[in-house]
Amino acid sequence: MDPLFWPLETNSFRLFTPESLAAIEQRIAEKKKQQDKVKGKDKDQGVEEDKLTPQLDLKICKTLPSLYGDIPAEFVGEPLEDFDPYYSDHKTFMVINKKRTIFRFTATPALCIFGPFNVVRKTAIKILINS
Repeated sequence: MDPLFWPLETNSFRLFTPESLAAIEQRIAEKKKQQDKVKGKDKDQGVEEDKLTPQLDLKICKTLPSLYGDIPAEFVGEPLEDFDPYYSDHKTFMVINKKRTIFRFTATPALCIFGPFNVVRKTAIKILINS
C-alpha cells in the first residue's frame, strides 16, 4: 500500500478523560436544543437532517484498519475517545487490545455505581478485552 495516501503517524488516539465526557454531554445538549428549535418551528415545513451511520470498518469486534496507524503501546487496553463521527454525540468510549480488536463501552455508570473512570470498572474491562 502506498503511504502517500495517509500519514504514517496519526493523532486520532486520545485518552478518554472526564473532559472528553463533558464535551460529549455538551454536544448532546446542543443537539437536543437544536431539535427543540426545529420542533418549535412550523411543523408543516419538512426539515431533513443528515443521519450519520456507524463506519463499517470501526464496528465492534473488528480489527482496527491499518489506515489509523499503529496504536501506541501506552494506549493499548486504555479507554480512548471514539473517532467514529457517529459516536461523537453518544456517551461511549472505545478500547483496543493488543490484537487491534475494537471494543466499545458506554460511559454511563455500570450497575448504577461504577462510572467510566472507576478502578473496578477499568480492571473489569482489561480482563474482558484480553482473551
